[in-house]
Amino acid sequence: MNSKVKIERTSIAGFEHVNRYWDRERELIAAKILPGEYYVTRENELITTVLGSCVSACIRDKESGIGGMNHFMLPQTNSGKSNKGSEAIVGIATRYGNYAMEHLINTILSNGGKRKNLEVKVFGGGKIIPALTDVGLKNIDFVLSYLDQEGLKILSQDLGDIYPRKVIYFPKTGKVGMKKIQDLHNDTIIQRERQYINNLKNVPVAGAVELF
Repeated sequence: MNSKVKIERTSIAGFEHVNRYWDRERELIAAKILPGEYYVTRENELITTVLGSCVSACIRDKESGIGGMNHFMLPQTNSGKSNKGSEAIVGIATRYGNYAMEHLINTILSNGGKRKNLEVKVFGGGKIIPALTDVGLKNIDFVLSYLDQEGLKILSQDLGDIYPRKVIYFPKTGKVGMKKIQDLHNDTIIQRERQYINNLKNVPVAGAVELF
């Protein structure tokens, strides 16, 4: 079977926009997600992303192997606002984080996963943009609090520090490969996150998403 045929293997509906390619080294289809995206698969595929201040949750049903990864950042809060205004902005950020997590979880559950079987690994939240010193920390605080409130146990985590991370996730097995990028040859990651931050300012917050 050639690589073109392999790449054309059907993905779950709704993920047609995600960049998928043939990883020659691992001989698997790879899905590369960008800030604001997520991907779920039933197949023996890998999911990869590069994180700066953003956080990724890798979640799967350990029995069926269906799982996925997201890549998200909370919208910034503005401490210069009035108390009421600041609380409103914090609420928006929390709802956005909930939306990012619940979409990933619900897609896994709606495609055959069971909540009792879910296992979680989380990565990211690096302090890579000096002007935005608290963004990574807020992302970390959110994802840890969210998972605790939902009663979802974290099997492993690598959060914080000052380095971007490349993460490779294999939902079928639950294995994760992670490398800290200690020598940036260009500022692509920073530029991408700055653009993502700017985009968040104009994105409407979705309503509540019911968990199965």
